[in-house]
Amino acid sequence: MNAFSLIPFHVLAVWRRNFLVWKKLAAVSMLGNFGDPFLYLLGLGYGLGHYIGEMGGIPYMAFLASGILCSSAMNTATFEGLYSAFTRMNQQGTWESILATPIRIQEIIAGEQVWAATKSLISGTAIFIVAGLLGGIQQWDTALLALPVIFLTGLAFAGPALAICAISPSYDFFLYYFTLAVTPMFLFCGVFYPLDTLPAFAQLLAQFLPLTHAVALIRPLLTEMPLTMPWLHVAVLALYATAGYTLAAHLAARRLLR
Repeated sequence: MNAFSLIPFHVLAVWRRNFLVWKKLAAVSMLGNFGDPFLYLLGLGYGLGHYIGEMGGIPYMAFLASGILCSSAMNTATFEGLYSAFTRMNQQGTWESILATPIRIQEIIAGEQVWAATKSLISGTAIFIVAGLLGGIQQWDTALLALPVIFLTGLAFAGPALAICAISPSYDFFLYYFTLAVTPMFLFCGVFYPLDTLPAFAQLLAQFLPLTHAVALIRPLLTEMPLTMPWLHVAVLALYATAGYTLAAHLAARRLLR
């Protein structure tokens, strides 16, 4: 199987199928994706921000808003690539039904990955608007460039999530991934405080994690902080997206086509 032998129309068909299903429950889905980040912005941005004042030379609300935007993209894509994809693969038999058509397994994975990134963009756009209303955006002339970065971040997290989904025996298995990967990134990749406050070894480790690079890209686009090495950050996110997709396609083929 050549994972990169894709027919775009087939990938789009998988994406469209997921979109049509999501559209029926869009309001409930948006509330779930939007609720937690909104509460973080209100509770920490205003409550804790009142005592912190500035962090990294910018108001804490602006510092936090960019981090929450990135973590929301991570969580949305991860949940979609784990729970929703597993339901379609294992519980509903949707993937097996699609395989009865000319669509191949790698195109299912690609469609799922693009759909998860799309959901990240949808929820991220909503949070982006709220952050702007709450004063969390300082640089409106570059702020809109954050939206394609949110989509790329969604791709970077959807790929690994789909790989975990392909080997998972049950929903409970996902707790390992959240405990060992998602939660540490949420806490130690610069969402709530600058990386330079961490010990040297932790700062080095954080450089290998995708959320660090998403934050490093989006925060300067929304605030007055300088943007450094943007192509490095883009390359790391693209690498995670590509490697995650390749691994997920291989594992899914081994599970469903054996």
